Amino acid sequence: MHADRLKALAATAERAVGAGDLSAGLAAWREALDLLPADSRQHATIAATVLNLSKQVDGQPGGDPSRPSQGRRMAEGAAGVGTIAALLSKGKLLLLGLTKASTFFSMVAFAGVYWTLWGWRFGIGMAVSIYIHEMGHVYALQRFGIKASPPMFIPGFGAVVRLRQYPADPREDARVGLAGPIWGLGAAAAAYGVYVLTAAPIWAALAHLGAFINLFNLIPVWQLDGARGFHALSRTQRWLAVGVILMMWAVTSEGLLVLLALAAAYAAWRGPAEEDGDTMAWWQYAGLVTVLSFMTRIPVPGRGP
Repeated sequence: MHADRLKALAATAERAVGAGDLSAGLAAWREALDLLPADSRQHATIAATVLNLSKQVDGQPGGDPSRPSQGRRMAEGAAGVGTIAALLSKGKLLLLGLTKASTFFSMVAFAGVYWTLWGWRFGIGMAVSIYIHEMGHVYALQRFGIKASPPMFIPGFGAVVRLRQYPADPREDARVGLAGPIWGLGAAAAAYGVYVLTAAPIWAALAHLGAFINLFNLIPVWQLDGARGFHALSRTQRWLAVGVILMMWAVTSEGLLVLLALAAAYAAWRGPAEEDGDTMAWWQYAGLVTVLSFMTRIPVPGRGP
């Protein structure tokens, strides 16, 4: 039924991979997967190709060794995406996201809720902070060629990106899930940097709340980003993550970490875990917990005890 379309997608994927654009190759192969019965031999063959290309994008063992430099370059880009410099380098993507009508108008409505409560500067700043978090997910999804909706804001709640295709394995799921808090950390750090330069309390408030929201997202339950990060961890890595959370609670006294530790301990004790955990996912999760915990201690001038 889809023979011609499948041939065209295969040719597109091969051209993209040959040109070094692994993300475009992945997108074409994933589209081909959607046209095939899940129990067919062709589906299994293309799924294996997708997984192999995904590992190359991620710089993981098991990818095609003929492209090591490409894999390393992509992995380094992902590892640094949370820094301010990386956020600036992705400015084109951030602006592109605002061209989507559903994103822009729902973002305006979202900002309006906070505007009425705490003023226009805080409302816009909070909306931009969450938008950057969501675009972190979008960036990771594009890296792996996974189709998804533009970010949609829900006034008074947050924002979501709905997947139209699904990650090939827990490693991909963790990269996509943790990319949001990594970019969100970058947004909070940028706000704190402006506060240091200007001493304007609004920037301290945005940095503090941004850090708190991204730390909350690391709770490994339901559809939160922390659950997707934990998806790729072994049981031992999960217990090590619990140890990091408890250590940061002892250092910072941040109450949210108690909830984080309880959920993480339950996931380590009862939740299904990977036999061979993903090392990068563990370091990303532990690093986010550590830095965001310290950032929730940012004092906000004029705030009550």
